[in-house]
Amino acid sequence: MSRLTITLSEPRYRALKEAAAQRDKTIGQVSDESLDFCGIKSREQALDLVRRARAPSTLSEPQALALAKEAVAAERHAK
Repeated sequence: MSRLTITLSEPRYRALKEAAAQRDKTIGQVSDESLDFCGIKSREQALDLVRRARAPSTLSEPQALALAKEAVAAERHAK
């Protein structure tokens, strides 16, 4: 794993440190999760995502629509 040095304002650093402690995670783990949440992916991850999206589906259109509606409802309920 690569290391990275960044410059944060003192209040931002304290907030990040506090968030990590509250979640029982390292600052690196919180940062990594935040990047995932923002959709930042490695080239390999992005290519894999495109490859999977382009793969033919075995679902019919009504099945795919029902699955999509369930996923949206679950995501909205989780927030």
